[in-house]
Amino acid sequence: MSPLNPVTLAVLKGRLEQIVDEMDATLYRSAFNPTIAEAKDACHGIYHPETGDTLVQGSGGLPIFVGAMAFAVRAVIAKVEREGGLEPGDTFVFNDPYDAGTHLNDFRLVRPIFRDGALFCWMASVGHWLDIGGNVPGGYNPKATESFQEGVRIPPVKLIAGGKLNDDIIGILEANARVPMSNWGDLNAQLNALDLGEKRLNGLLDDYGTPTLTAAFDAFSDRAEALMRAAITAIPDGTYAFEDVLDNDGITDDMLTVALDATVAGDRMTLDFSRSSGPARGPINISRSTTIAACYVALKHIFTDVPANAGCLRPIDFIITDGSLLGAGPPKPVAGYTETILRLIGVVFGAVAQADPARALGGPFGTINALSLAGHRDDGSRWVMFSFFGGGLGGSPQSDGLNHANNPISTATIPPVEILEAAYPVLFSQWALRPDSAGAGTHRGGVGAIYEVEVLTDAEVSLLGERGKAAPFGVAGGTEAAKNRFSWASTAGEGTPPMVSKVTGVEVARGGRVRLETPGGGGWGNPLARDPDAVARDVALGFVSAETARETYGVALAGGAVDAAATATLRKGQNA
Repeated sequence: MSPLNPVTLAVLKGRLEQIVDEMDATLYRSAFNPTIAEAKDACHGIYHPETGDTLVQGSGGLPIFVGAMAFAVRAVIAKVEREGGLEPGDTFVFNDPYDAGTHLNDFRLVRPIFRDGALFCWMASVGHWLDIGGNVPGGYNPKATESFQEGVRIPPVKLIAGGKLNDDIIGILEANARVPMSNWGDLNAQLNALDLGEKRLNGLLDDYGTPTLTAAFDAFSDRAEALMRAAITAIPDGTYAFEDVLDNDGITDDMLTVALDATVAGDRMTLDFSRSSGPARGPINISRSTTIAACYVALKHIFTDVPANAGCLRPIDFIITDGSLLGAGPPKPVAGYTETILRLIGVVFGAVAQADPARALGGPFGTINALSLAGHRDDGSRWVMFSFFGGGLGGSPQSDGLNHANNPISTATIPPVEILEAAYPVLFSQWALRPDSAGAGTHRGGVGAIYEVEVLTDAEVSLLGERGKAAPFGVAGGTEAAKNRFSWASTAGEGTPPMVSKVTGVEVARGGRVRLETPGGGGWGNPLARDPDAVARDVALGFVSAETARETYGVALAGGAVDAAATATLRKGQNA
């Protein structure tokens, strides 16, 4: 058929994205657990029938899933090619992190969409379930040395065959969770989202026909590829190296390295992670599929005009050592994958910034601080709270970093305090911005946060975090941000993690508290070049102390206002 005109392509793009956005909204409104319903730790998409490549994603789904879900669909395609038996009405369920990326808590549902008796595409849904067994409630076990200690691992299996639900699989899932009703609600919400997506897509096919939509999918991917090639071509040819570190793996208190050599040659880019550390004993390994998905997220942040589909990865080559920290296979533990991909995204930012300083960004706070609290209510019922928390993003050539933001791996939101307090027996005694946590710069980083949580029953506490040893970096003369800090206080006394940012098995009695102080973002540019009035405003808002204003920014204040003469003297002396 002849090429589609731009107007038709724009209409189809909008309608397809609306279908996926509506699937997202359906899941958010129906899921039982706040990690999906409030934090939006989920995603939907439409995928190529033969390759599994991402064709369409919504605007609100978690970006890391968009890249990883292509591998999930490919895992189902491989199963069907081996075993056959695919028919309309089938839906597969699984959480295998080695085939599909991320970690065991993320359950995928993959459904074939047939049209006129032939497979037209795949639709998929993924959401973070609250608990899937393992040694630690919530799944984030910082002491895990193999995946069996993190939870149950399910390969791709038919949850629904020809429209009939397999109750035996439901029984297996129910038996391997501390809070099975929460998972049951999330599963049904994901199925509802797929039902709606299939209905809407069939309506679109009725309007435009299979050949037109197939041509549109090809056009979308080709355009993404062309734009990515153009963006790469604008970068000078050469190899750009950058590396960063992880605090430890939770088992051995040694830092691990995430290193990148990015080579640009014409309209192609090679991302070589060969210099990264070997496999970790603890749960910060990631699979090859997760590494590639994280690079997808990083490149989308850098090249914002490139559409988000598989076409943008066609000009990118990956070198990832099998069995390494970034190429792990079973049964290496992967629960803390978020910490490693945050460091990976940071090194992609750092390497590209060397090639194009106009794109330089200070390091983001770089940890989700996966906090799990669990116990029993007075009526004997079990409760498990899992949440992640915010911090500061890095300064840029254009502006300060965001305060109390989420990490660049996601569009997820931090669960509201009101929802957490309503759902679990906890009370937040502090939820505030953390003064002097941002890296200083012409454009400072965003400030981190302070969270203090009182437990209203006896509780078991676990934390899987990062940035307790190596702070978020500054760029172009900016300074690093504050490091991560975690502590607890109970009748047995106070404590901090021996592994700095990772701990499990802490028992806190009713009325005890845990306290988390998250990092800010790294600064951009020389702090002495920051507008003194901006520094005064930061002091007035509590972002920066008067002492930091004087010692780091060279700004003297009198009665809250800038003392111009004293500031000039200070800056002259500090510049000398």
